[in-house]
Amino acid sequence: MDEMLIAPIILFMIFVAPIWVVMHYRTAAKKSVGLSTDEQQSLHELMTVADTLEQRIEILESILDQETPDWRAKYEQ
Repeated sequence: MDEMLIAPIILFMIFVAPIWVVMHYRTAAKKSVGLSTDEQQSLHELMTVADTLEQRIEILESILDQETPDWRAKYEQ
């Protein structure tokens, strides 16, 4: 009985399984392309927050440059 199953299993593993795996991952890749509307909105909000934080950091650095000109040397070590 076991000898009768060996040939179909080998044929399946050589021909069917690789094609099956390739087609599965192609389909999965097509489904995952792009962001949903909610994800795009969240990304836009995060970018806005990041821009705001970047501006705040630049302002704080300019204040520190005026008050303590050598502060960067202390933290670049």
